[in-house]
Amino acid sequence: MNNNQEPNLEPDFNINQEDDEIIYVSKSEIKRDAEVLKKLGVELVNLSKNEISKIPLDEDLLYAIELAKKIKKEGYRRQIQYIGKLLRNRDIEPITQALDKLKNRHNQQVAMFHRLEKLRDELIETGDAESIMELFPTADRQQLRTLARSAKKELTANKPPKTARQIFQYLKELSETE
Repeated sequence: MNNNQEPNLEPDFNINQEDDEIIYVSKSEIKRDAEVLKKLGVELVNLSKNEISKIPLDEDLLYAIELAKKIKKEGYRRQIQYIGKLLRNRDIEPITQALDKLKNRHNQQVAMFHRLEKLRDELIETGDAESIMELFPTADRQQLRTLARSAKKELTANKPPKTARQIFQYLKELSETE
C-alpha cells in the first residue's frame, strides 16, 4: 500500500448476505418457551417411578427429576427451573409423545370403568345378563344372576353396596382376560 492511498474502512455488506439470515426471537417468546418446558418438567416430576420408566430420558434428566421429588419449597422451584434448562438442550418430541400415550391410556381406562359401571347398574336394575354375555362369552350367567339378585336386595334394604362392588370386580376381571 502506498502512503498516498487511504485504507478502505467501510465494511463490505455484500459478503454472504444470502447465507447469514438471522432469525430474531423476542425475549417474551424465549420466556414462554422456558415456561412450557418448566410445565413439562413438573409433569415429569409428578409421574410415578413406573410411569417415568416408560419415558425416554437420559441419566442427567432422570437424576434431576428424582432429586426434585425429594426437595421442598424454594429448592423445588429452582430444581424445576433446572429441569426446564436441561430440557432446552434435548429433543422433547419423544418425551411429549410418551407422556401423551400415558395420559391417553389413563383416559381409556376411565372410559372402560364407566362402561363397566353402566353394565353393572343395568344388570342390577333388570337382572338380565344377556348384554354382558354378548360382550363376555366366558362369563358365568348363573353367578351374574345371583350377584344381581343380592345387589338388588342390598339396594332395597339400604345396605352398603358390597355385592355391587363384587359385580364390578367380576366384570373388570372379565374385561382384562378378554
